[in-house]
Amino acid sequence: MSHQPDDLGDLDGDVYISPRHLASTTGTGDPALAPLLALGWELQHDDLGNVYVSAPDRRVRLGYLPEGDDDGLWRINAYKDSFGPPAWGVCFNDSVPTEFVQAFTTVLATAYEQGPDAYLARPVAGTDEHDPFLTIVPLLNQGWEMDRPRWDVITVNAPDGLAGLEFTAGDLDPEAELTTRAARWHLWAGKSAARPAWYATASTDTPVALLTAVTECVADPAPLPRWRAATFSYIKGMAQLIPILPPSPSAPTPLDVRRDIASRRPAALPAASVPRWSTSSPPALPRPRR
Repeated sequence: MSHQPDDLGDLDGDVYISPRHLASTTGTGDPALAPLLALGWELQHDDLGNVYVSAPDRRVRLGYLPEGDDDGLWRINAYKDSFGPPAWGVCFNDSVPTEFVQAFTTVLATAYEQGPDAYLARPVAGTDEHDPFLTIVPLLNQGWEMDRPRWDVITVNAPDGLAGLEFTAGDLDPEAELTTRAARWHLWAGKSAARPAWYATASTDTPVALLTAVTECVADPAPLPRWRAATFSYIKGMAQLIPILPPSPSAPTPLDVRRDIASRRPAALPAASVPRWSTSSPPALPRPRR
């Protein structure tokens, strides 16, 4: 099955990486910021080059922090009270594929337009729309396997063993959920969860719809375009690297065929040079003998 797009003009990369969880960041945050900026959210910078995006009512805030204190490149928090503690927080580190972050911010933008009942909707087990189990369904549908290594942890592992999602039960420290990887929801890729190549975390009350958008994007079987030189070193031999080729020329139309034939047809001889014969033509004279 070919994944070559019809138009490669804006495609950034020279190979496709499959499965897509083995890809890394694209190196630019613009695609993930775009859904929020399109709503008119305020954009600010600091002197270090960090970017801060805030909703008009300041109840959802995003930080894009290339010069932050750790590898948490993306930090997104939502607030019931704009001056209170976060109701939920999500972190994507500096190597997460940008498409996964964009999937999150796209659904976040939609939820914000719907109001607090959407972007502050708490997960509730056993409900139709807000059951946290829904976040792992897209992965299970693509062959990821569920496991329970401890009584308080449910894991879902990729078929190649190089990605996983951990969901932790029980009581957690709210502050640690927002500042460390000891969060309710932990998605990662790499050789192990302890030392991942990239990771994403989400605290207890993060809406299910936002996290499901991420797992749906991760589970998508379509490969991601990347530059070969920027791929993770550990994926050598583990991922499929498919060269991105220019689009094949389109089939010629009947008009193209006629034009091609006309361009190769020899020019017609002048009428006077074309030998003709008729019953009124005199017989040819014999040639003189030597």
